[in-house]
Amino acid sequence: MFGLRASVRKSAIIVPTMFSQQTRNTFILRRRWPPPLHKKGGKVPKMKGRHFVYDLVEDTSVKKKPDIRIVLNQFVEGVGTTGDVLTLHLNKAYENFILPGLAVYANPENLEKYKTYEKRPLEENTHSSPFVKRTMDCLHRLVLRVTMSNSEPWTLQPWHLKASFRKSGFVVPESAIEMPPVQIKGPDPNLLDKEFYVTVTINKKEKVHVRCRIYHWAAGQEQLPFEESYWKKPKQPLIPEQAEVLQKFPYQNE
Repeated sequence: MFGLRASVRKSAIIVPTMFSQQTRNTFILRRRWPPPLHKKGGKVPKMKGRHFVYDLVEDTSVKKKPDIRIVLNQFVEGVGTTGDVLTLHLNKAYENFILPGLAVYANPENLEKYKTYEKRPLEENTHSSPFVKRTMDCLHRLVLRVTMSNSEPWTLQPWHLKASFRKSGFVVPESAIEMPPVQIKGPDPNLLDKEFYVTVTINKKEKVHVRCRIYHWAAGQEQLPFEESYWKKPKQPLIPEQAEVLQKFPYQNE
């Protein structure tokens, strides 16, 4: 069987007042009936119509393109920092990184150019991780609901906050939680309309304040009515020294 590789230029649909870029696609074809061979010294055999009938073997325009490697030329929040090498789908790499100028192709020249950034120590104004800024924004907007007993006496401890963070989808070790300057004890009905904040340290470097509110609960007792959209409603500060900082907190409806 004879194989034939045909290169066909296809033009995209032209939309008025917009520019369209031509794309080159390759179609791999195979003759359905092979032509006769040419004998040395003999006449060139005449091609017949059936010899120009082809079967489509492969259309590269619908074939999945392999992923490509790119290298970041600057810090990209939630992705990486300068010198990081990413392997992404061709379209995603081009549209989201190459075209906006956030990355370049990971060819030997660019890898050599940006490899020095991989071993560069962190500067004071840089984050310890590409995901820190996003994590800090999420924690800063969070209203942490701390559920405490309504029947047994308690004193708020870091492990209570650790459990509350876990319920909210954040894994925060006790060592990373800085408690308020005063002890908070209960059960106390006056705590329901008050709020305070704790400080969370990320990667032993970045610090972020997290707003907290106490909610009393006990099995077998009549529960307090659920306050709808409680995270949108401002409360009074439990600790006067924290009032100025609490006023600057954003709410999730902002």
